[in-house]
Amino acid sequence: MSRTDRPDGGTERRVDVRGWLGGIRLSGFMLIMLGLVVLAVFVLVPTIGTYVGQRQQIAALENSVQVTKSQVAELQKQRDRWKDPAYITTQARARLYYVKPGEVVYLVDDDLSASQLPQEKAPVSDTVQQTRTDWMSQLLRSVAAAGLARTASTTGGATGGISPSPTTSPSATR
Repeated sequence: MSRTDRPDGGTERRVDVRGWLGGIRLSGFMLIMLGLVVLAVFVLVPTIGTYVGQRQQIAALENSVQVTKSQVAELQKQRDRWKDPAYITTQARARLYYVKPGEVVYLVDDDLSASQLPQEKAPVSDTVQQTRTDWMSQLLRSVAAAGLARTASTTGGATGGISPSPTTSPSATR
Protein backbone atom coordinates (compact mmCIF):
# COMPACT_ATOMS: atom_id res chain seq x y z
CA MET A 1 0.00 0.00 0.00
CA SER A 2 1.14 3.43 -0.74
CA ARG A 3 -0.06 6.78 0.48
CA THR A 4 -0.25 9.98 -1.47
CA ASP A 5 -1.03 13.50 -0.33
CA ARG A 6 -4.26 15.11 -1.37
CA PRO A 7 -4.67 18.79 -2.17
CA ASP A 8 -6.85 19.34 0.92
CA GLY A 9 -4.07 18.20 3.20
CA GLY A 10 -5.22 14.58 3.79
CA THR A 11 -3.67 11.38 2.62
CA GLU A 12 -5.21 8.92 0.18
CA ARG A 13 -4.79 5.14 0.46
CA ARG A 14 -4.24 3.15 -2.67
CA VAL A 15 -4.70 -0.59 -2.76
CA ASP A 16 -2.61 -2.70 -5.07
CA VAL A 17 -5.01 -5.31 -6.49
CA ARG A 18 -2.25 -7.37 -8.07
CA GLY A 19 -0.68 -7.86 -4.72
CA TRP A 20 -3.94 -8.95 -3.16
CA LEU A 21 -4.72 -11.47 -5.92
CA GLY A 22 -1.22 -12.77 -5.80
CA GLY A 23 -1.69 -13.56 -2.11
CA ILE A 24 -4.50 -16.03 -2.83
CA ARG A 25 -3.20 -19.52 -3.27
CA LEU A 26 -5.45 -22.16 -4.81
CA SER A 27 -4.75 -25.76 -4.13
CA GLY A 28 -6.01 -28.68 -6.17
CA PHE A 29 -8.23 -29.84 -3.31
CA MET A 30 -9.85 -26.42 -3.09
CA LEU A 31 -10.60 -26.39 -6.84
CA ILE A 32 -12.15 -29.85 -6.67
CA MET A 33 -14.35 -28.84 -3.73
CA LEU A 34 -15.44 -25.64 -5.49
CA GLY A 35 -16.34 -27.68 -8.58
CA LEU A 36 -18.36 -30.12 -6.48
CA VAL A 37 -20.33 -27.25 -4.89
CA VAL A 38 -21.14 -25.78 -8.31
CA LEU A 39 -22.15 -29.21 -9.60
CA ALA A 40 -24.37 -29.80 -6.55
CA VAL A 41 -26.13 -26.46 -7.15
CA PHE A 42 -26.78 -27.36 -10.80
CA VAL A 43 -28.12 -30.78 -9.84
CA LEU A 44 -30.22 -29.80 -6.81
CA VAL A 45 -31.93 -26.61 -8.04
CA PRO A 46 -34.08 -28.35 -10.70
CA THR A 47 -34.81 -31.20 -8.28
CA ILE A 48 -36.01 -28.79 -5.59
CA GLY A 49 -38.14 -26.95 -8.17
CA THR A 50 -39.71 -30.24 -9.21
CA TYR A 51 -40.36 -31.14 -5.57
CA VAL A 52 -42.07 -27.82 -4.85
CA GLY A 53 -44.21 -28.13 -8.00
CA GLN A 54 -45.28 -31.65 -7.06
CA ARG A 55 -46.19 -30.55 -3.51
CA GLN A 56 -48.40 -27.80 -4.96
CA GLN A 57 -50.02 -30.32 -7.29
CA ILE A 58 -50.65 -32.71 -4.38
CA ALA A 59 -52.24 -29.92 -2.34
CA ALA A 60 -54.50 -28.97 -5.27
CA LEU A 61 -55.56 -32.61 -5.75
CA GLU A 62 -56.29 -33.03 -2.01
CA ASN A 63 -58.48 -29.92 -2.18
CA SER A 64 -60.25 -31.38 -5.21
CA VAL A 65 -60.85 -34.62 -3.30
CA GLN A 66 -62.43 -32.67 -0.41
CA VAL A 67 -64.71 -30.77 -2.81
CA THR A 68 -65.73 -34.02 -4.48
CA LYS A 69 -66.46 -35.65 -1.12
CA SER A 70 -68.72 -32.74 -0.15
CA GLN A 71 -70.51 -33.02 -3.50
CA VAL A 72 -71.01 -36.76 -2.97
CA ALA A 73 -72.41 -36.10 0.52
CA GLU A 74 -74.83 -33.50 -0.89
CA LEU A 75 -75.96 -35.90 -3.61
CA GLN A 76 -76.52 -38.65 -1.02
CA LYS A 77 -78.66 -36.26 1.04
CA GLN A 78 -80.65 -35.41 -2.07
CA ARG A 79 -81.09 -39.12 -2.86
CA ASP A 80 -82.34 -39.73 0.67
CA ARG A 81 -84.85 -36.88 0.29
CA TRP A 82 -86.19 -38.42 -2.91
CA LYS A 83 -86.90 -41.65 -0.99
CA ASP A 84 -89.47 -39.74 1.12
CA PRO A 85 -92.99 -39.89 -0.45
CA ALA A 86 -93.93 -36.50 1.02
CA TYR A 87 -90.96 -34.86 -0.70
CA ILE A 88 -91.86 -36.50 -4.01
CA THR A 89 -95.43 -35.22 -3.66
CA THR A 90 -94.22 -31.71 -2.88
CA GLN A 91 -91.86 -31.68 -5.84
CA ALA A 92 -94.57 -33.01 -8.21
CA ARG A 93 -96.96 -30.29 -7.06
CA ALA A 94 -94.36 -27.52 -7.35
CA ARG A 95 -92.59 -28.55 -10.55
CA LEU A 96 -95.26 -30.35 -12.54
CA TYR A 97 -98.35 -28.59 -11.13
CA TYR A 98 -99.96 -31.83 -10.01
CA VAL A 99 -103.04 -31.42 -7.81
CA LYS A 100 -105.03 -33.70 -5.60
CA PRO A 101 -108.58 -34.57 -6.65
CA GLY A 102 -110.99 -31.79 -5.74
CA GLU A 103 -108.38 -29.03 -5.56
CA VAL A 104 -108.60 -25.97 -7.78
CA VAL A 105 -105.35 -24.39 -8.91
CA TYR A 106 -105.09 -20.98 -10.51
CA LEU A 107 -102.04 -20.30 -12.62
CA VAL A 108 -101.24 -16.75 -13.63
CA ASP A 109 -99.33 -16.74 -16.87
CA ASP A 110 -97.29 -13.63 -17.53
CA ASP A 111 -97.58 -13.51 -21.29
CA LEU A 112 -95.96 -10.10 -21.76
CA SER A 113 -92.36 -10.01 -22.85
CA ALA A 114 -89.86 -7.84 -21.03
CA SER A 115 -89.94 -5.23 -23.80
CA GLN A 116 -93.75 -4.90 -23.52
CA LEU A 117 -93.75 -4.31 -19.76
CA PRO A 118 -94.02 -0.64 -18.79
CA GLN A 119 -90.71 0.73 -17.59
CA GLU A 120 -92.20 3.42 -15.33
CA LYS A 121 -95.02 2.76 -12.96
CA ALA A 122 -98.11 4.86 -13.58
CA PRO A 123 -99.58 6.64 -10.57
CA VAL A 124 -102.47 4.87 -8.89
CA SER A 125 -104.62 7.97 -8.67
CA ASP A 126 -104.57 11.52 -10.02
CA THR A 127 -105.62 13.06 -6.70
CA VAL A 128 -103.66 11.09 -4.13
CA GLN A 129 -99.92 11.19 -4.76
CA GLN A 130 -98.40 11.84 -1.34
CA THR A 131 -99.64 11.64 2.21
CA ARG A 132 -100.25 14.94 3.93
CA THR A 133 -99.29 13.77 7.42
CA ASP A 134 -96.22 12.16 8.83
CA TRP A 135 -97.62 8.81 9.90
CA MET A 136 -94.53 7.85 11.91
CA SER A 137 -94.64 10.88 14.20
CA GLN A 138 -98.43 10.49 14.50
CA LEU A 139 -97.97 6.86 15.55
CA LEU A 140 -95.34 7.80 18.13
CA ARG A 141 -97.58 10.54 19.54
CA SER A 142 -100.44 8.05 19.81
CA VAL A 143 -98.30 5.46 21.59
CA ALA A 144 -96.86 8.09 23.95
CA ALA A 145 -100.33 9.46 24.75
CA ALA A 146 -101.63 5.95 25.45
CA GLY A 147 -98.68 5.17 27.67
CA LEU A 148 -98.91 8.43 29.65
CA ALA A 149 -102.70 8.30 30.21
CA ARG A 150 -103.58 8.01 33.91
CA THR A 151 -106.98 6.38 33.52
CA ALA A 152 -108.63 4.23 30.94
CA SER A 153 -112.29 4.43 30.12
CA THR A 154 -114.22 1.16 30.40
CA THR A 155 -117.37 0.15 28.64
CA GLY A 156 -120.27 -1.24 30.58
CA GLY A 157 -120.22 -4.56 28.73
CA ALA A 158 -119.83 -8.05 30.13
CA THR A 159 -116.32 -8.33 28.80
CA GLY A 160 -115.02 -5.36 30.75
CA GLY A 161 -112.80 -4.36 27.85
CA ILE A 162 -111.01 -1.06 27.52
CA SER A 163 -111.92 1.14 24.61
CA PRO A 164 -109.63 3.93 23.48
CA SER A 165 -110.93 7.47 23.56
CA PRO A 166 -111.73 8.72 20.06
CA THR A 167 -109.36 11.31 18.70
CA THR A 168 -109.70 13.39 15.61
CA SER A 169 -106.73 13.80 13.38
CA PRO A 170 -106.26 16.70 10.95
CA SER A 171 -106.33 14.29 8.00
CA ALA A 172 -109.68 12.75 9.06
CA THR A 173 -111.54 16.07 8.82
CA ARG A 174 -110.39 16.90 5.32
